[in-house]
Amino acid sequence: MSRDELFITTKLWNDDQKRPAEALQESLDKLQLDFVDLYLMHWPVPAIDHYVEAWKGMIDLQKAGLVKSIGVCNFQVHHLQRLIDETGVAPVINQIELHPLLQQRQLHSWNATHKIQTESWSPLAQGGEGVFDQKIIRDLADKYGKTPAQIVIRWHLDCGLVVIPKSVTPARIAENFAVWDFRLDKDELGEIAKLDKGKRLGPDPDQFGG
Repeated sequence: MSRDELFITTKLWNDDQKRPAEALQESLDKLQLDFVDLYLMHWPVPAIDHYVEAWKGMIDLQKAGLVKSIGVCNFQVHHLQRLIDETGVAPVINQIELHPLLQQRQLHSWNATHKIQTESWSPLAQGGEGVFDQKIIRDLADKYGKTPAQIVIRWHLDCGLVVIPKSVTPARIAENFAVWDFRLDKDELGEIAKLDKGKRLGPDPDQFGG
């Protein structure tokens, strides 16, 4: 497999916000690469208040050709607006916790308006009682002959989201890919929208890392 067939992402961790160039070089050395396709700032960490300066450093790394694209994770609207106001450069992507129990529709809409792609982490909400046992999910799984996980992944795609389900099991990875032979209709998407409880599984981006 050639390098141009791979899309490689690495992240800038909270402790490295004051040294984005050095942190990237460490990642490149470990990966034995000359560049990565996407460099993401992992959290804003507003208590430290260094994310704008870190973003400026990431912009410089993109200009230098060490990263093809730059983005962020777990940024709220006010964090994103500040990046844009102070640097004039918007992230290409905002990776956020997003699943049927935490749909973040306002943030997703804001991202879209500003041409920022929304990517969902923890897209299955860890499955089980939280999402997979919801009646609408099970009913749709029966209707389409799919697993509950496949229904939830298809929901993300039909909502215009990039979805990154995590698995190390080959059979599960194959299952996660087998979602291109059906689509959910408007009414079905509307029923899943009713599952939104604003329920976070991960930390609050305004509080984490301080």
